[in-house]
Amino acid sequence: MSALPKTSFAMVQTGIRELKGQDIPLPQIDDDSAILQIEACGICGSDYEQFEGALGTPMPVVPGHEPLGRVAAIGDRAARKWNLNVGDRIAVETMISCHTCSTCLGGHYHLCGQRRIYSYIPLSEKPGLWGSYSQYMFVDGNSVVHKVDPDLDPRIAVMFNPLGAGYRWAVEMPGTSIGDDVVIMGPGQRGLASVIACKEAGARRIIVTGLAADARKLALARELGATHTIDVENENPKLRVKEITGGRGVDVVVDVSSYAVEPIVQAMSFVRMGGVVVLAGVKGGRVVPDFVSDIVVMKEITIKGAIGVTSSGYESAIRTIESGRVPIEKMHTHDFRLEDAELAIKTLAREIPGEESIHSCLVPEF
Repeated sequence: MSALPKTSFAMVQTGIRELKGQDIPLPQIDDDSAILQIEACGICGSDYEQFEGALGTPMPVVPGHEPLGRVAAIGDRAARKWNLNVGDRIAVETMISCHTCSTCLGGHYHLCGQRRIYSYIPLSEKPGLWGSYSQYMFVDGNSVVHKVDPDLDPRIAVMFNPLGAGYRWAVEMPGTSIGDDVVIMGPGQRGLASVIACKEAGARRIIVTGLAADARKLALARELGATHTIDVENENPKLRVKEITGGRGVDVVVDVSSYAVEPIVQAMSFVRMGGVVVLAGVKGGRVVPDFVSDIVVMKEITIKGAIGVTSSGYESAIRTIESGRVPIEKMHTHDFRLEDAELAIKTLAREIPGEESIHSCLVPEF
């Protein structure tokens, strides 16, 4: 690696729907931390929610919570702990936890009461470079990192994050296994990642629901392993799931749709007696009308909320990408320069006429 610069160019969120380029001083690291040179930063729905101000994150702040890059500098203890050298490529997990409290030690470090999240830590908290909308990012000593094949295209390797969510939300949490039937509600990048994960786990039927506007994504879902797709605006999804499963219902429902609350009610009709529903799509605080809790009781449905990804999900994702056996590159649609972060977010949110993004990323050295 070449000598580090004194500053890092970063896109900083200074207000609601407001991003500005700034040069931020590159910090000195201690024995436990590192500096990452960003190769690619993935963009997902929560980037849009942060941009819109829906998450209430402090500002100014450097967004970006899906960092992939090369170790540019590293402290001695960090190098030993993470088994890393300068130049190694790593993926950095989103959550920074204490790893000492009872929750962390109990195996649930992503739910740590002291957790912090990359991209949501303000510039006012030193050293400021807490997000990957930047050329460089500070890596806290309590981070969890994963080595990644240095020969992979970084635009593909950075999909470790959505694919990790697919493995955790659609396989690990509900216990999806060989022969199971699954409904995935929402064909965005995490819905498609869930298709890949469920296929790898041996699911028998993988049914993906979406809107008429999602025709391209639904077609891609079939390419990636979905056995059936349902356009909920032009088909009756309840009847279609009943027809596909012979009236039994599915073992697992995973809702990764954003904002819409109707899928939660639909999920209760899709799932079989004793089945599992995983809720992973954030609804912006909206109340769910027509939700009848008695259905949960009478069918003995297990409902699980999903937030974030843990190491096992990330490891499964990285190994899958490295294997080359899954055409995950078909999900990748757009690359953007760092200074075009706002355009990247608006493209994902369908605010740019004629453009539809599935997976996109910022590439600082575009």
